[in-house]
Amino acid sequence: MACNRQPQPQWATPSPITSQTSTKICPIMQLTFGSFPVVVASSAEMAKQFLKTHDHVFASRPQTATGKYTTYNYLNITWALYGPYWHQGQLRAFFSRLLALSGKPVLLKEHLSRITLSIISRIMLGKKYFSESKFETAVVTLEEVKEMLDELFLLNGLLNIGDWIPWLGFMDLQGYVKRMKALKKKFDRFHDHVFAELKAKMKGLMEDFVPKDMVDLLLQLAEDPNLEVKFNYDSDRGFTRDLIAGCTDTSATTVEWAMSEVMKQPHLIEKATEELDRVIGRQRWAEEKDIPELPYIDAIMKETMRKHPVAVLLAPHLAQEDCNVSGYDIRKGTRVFINIWSIGRDASFWDEPEAFHPERFLQGKVNMDVKGQSFELLPFGSGRRMCPGYSLGLKMIRSSLDNMLHGFHWKLPEDHEG
Repeated sequence: MACNRQPQPQWATPSPITSQTSTKICPIMQLTFGSFPVVVASSAEMAKQFLKTHDHVFASRPQTATGKYTTYNYLNITWALYGPYWHQGQLRAFFSRLLALSGKPVLLKEHLSRITLSIISRIMLGKKYFSESKFETAVVTLEEVKEMLDELFLLNGLLNIGDWIPWLGFMDLQGYVKRMKALKKKFDRFHDHVFAELKAKMKGLMEDFVPKDMVDLLLQLAEDPNLEVKFNYDSDRGFTRDLIAGCTDTSATTVEWAMSEVMKQPHLIEKATEELDRVIGRQRWAEEKDIPELPYIDAIMKETMRKHPVAVLLAPHLAQEDCNVSGYDIRKGTRVFINIWSIGRDASFWDEPEAFHPERFLQGKVNMDVKGQSFELLPFGSGRRMCPGYSLGLKMIRSSLDNMLHGFHWKLPEDHEG
């Protein structure tokens, strides 16, 4: 089976100022963007300083237009300001579709996005709330959901002039705020339909209601008068949107990059399938219980996350007070960016950083993890603002990657080989 394009994840190519400049001149840079000081940390040691040693100082987020308009006034996980509020059978269908396309070029990202979105929807909402064909009826179609998520990621990654020069914000010179408001209305329509159905179920069951999924629990919290920090339905909308968007695109992008890399080096596929056949055999699909017994595929995943992080920079942190970091004075209000793209290509730590070499995680980097404790590899961030869905994301990536390599033979189209 062939994939007829190279992955093109957003922000895959960093600008010179965040890559070559930061690593060749200094592991930490201070710049000024508009009205605000900005610090870019581009080494594992500086990342550790900001995300662990001084994590309590940099745990908040700067207020941006996208946080205000697309996350219900900072009521999601990613953009919430630090404080009291912040504390509080699909795979088989996927593989059947791939089997039907055997021998033909496949756009992997399309199929991966569909399966991850379907699984996350069932985990979060209890069922799939979008239609995949004209024979199904739902409040939104699969294509509409994908378009909404694409727009969300785009707007979160753009440089909005009003965020950096506040007195120009009201003019919306680039038209981004207008697009953010339009996107919010689309998500409101989806959320209102889902929540109305689930609230009706809660009302019908009354005291017999037992939460069965994430949104059931969130809605129950919104009705709880005894919480010290009150949840409301905007909070539920923000959390739901955050988890669906975060797990869907990042998981699909990582698996797509992994498959692209191993298809360019067929001997990597041979090693992976040998491990799968030895551990699992040929009589069944890989399961979650098999993940710890498949270290080579784990190494492929880690190497993919090192070489192809979903984003060049982690979401910005905000200095809540003046602070001295490794001899550098960082003043209150500074925006801090951690450049994980450069950290993953630091030649002082990684041998042949531009090469895709999974074996590095089976030799010298055996104990390196992706859960925020190894600051040379931070796909999910670290500290108080680490991605809360990392565990689910890892399982999604591994389940897809394990079975795609176990159940199919892969190669690039002839015009892409070499």
